Amino acid sequence: MQPNNFTNHFFGIGIQNGKTPENLGVLWRTAQNLGASFIFTIGKRYAKQACDTHNAVKSMPYYHYNTFSEFAKHLPKGVRIVGVEKTEKAQNLEDFNHPRRCVYLLGAEDHGLTNEAIEGSHFLIQFPSKFSLNVAVAGSIVLYDRSRNKLFC
Repeated sequence: MQPNNFTNHFFGIGIQNGKTPENLGVLWRTAQNLGASFIFTIGKRYAKQACDTHNAVKSMPYYHYNTFSEFAKHLPKGVRIVGVEKTEKAQNLEDFNHPRRCVYLLGAEDHGLTNEAIEGSHFLIQFPSKFSLNVAVAGSIVLYDRSRNKLFC
């Protein structure tokens, strides 16, 4: 993965084992609008999505990895993995200071992140919700929170 700019901070966002192409398209569009440097998928592979009306896949780097371990092996040096998962180990998003250089990793609504991805994440975050949210909505909330300049490191 390479950031599309060489400032002292950048971020990417992606989905592990995405369930529907529509969710990916909406997330890609939000990622582009909120300043993501790149987008990625792990597991199932999707390229252009009908909901990606801004064609983010052609406007920013898109990476695909077959497995979590392949993904983790190719991260730029110093990049932190921020897993988004409802779990007791996860920190509340409201209290989280986002790393300057990171990737946000979301799982599909029906299965969430794999155990390997949860264990391999440097941080786990969650936000209050009664039920699991649509992955594009969850990702959009996280990206908006980051856009409020809550960065550390």
